[in-house]
Amino acid sequence: MPQPAPRCGPDQDGWPFAETGVMRVNTSRFGTVDVDDQRVITFGAGILGFPGVKQYVLLQPTEGSHFFWLQAVGRPDLAFVVTDPSLFVHRYRIPLKPEQMGELGLASFDEAQVFVIVNKHENELTGNLQGPLIVNVQQRSGTQLVLADRRFHTRVPLVKVDAPMEAISA
Repeated sequence: MPQPAPRCGPDQDGWPFAETGVMRVNTSRFGTVDVDDQRVITFGAGILGFPGVKQYVLLQPTEGSHFFWLQAVGRPDLAFVVTDPSLFVHRYRIPLKPEQMGELGLASFDEAQVFVIVNKHENELTGNLQGPLIVNVQQRSGTQLVLADRRFHTRVPLVKVDAPMEAISA
């Protein structure tokens, strides 16, 4: 059973945590997951293609995994696989403007956690570096940027995945 993502910042967990209430999040992949309601991330403008869906939680399918599910609250069928791009792309720097930092309530970029949406393309997991998700971990607010810089692409290879095994008759 997945748990709320324990790794999203510099200390043990990175997210401020105050036990207030537990909410049940229904998912199509993991069933019902209990999540502290203080862990909800609000994307004020939604995520590209889903402007009306604003609340999400991060779920980590296995301990130590570098990949998370960004699960929509109230939409069991809507979830994105996300990861921290710095684990795979060492020179990835987001040109965040001061007004964008202000909109997110960030005094410093160090207060942000960056994720990219992951897709499977042929035998690779790819990351959308052109549309990063920036999350203010203190306020639990986020936004998706659309970067016009041609250095960033929507299908940057992150890791190869093995081809599925096929049964062979003996």
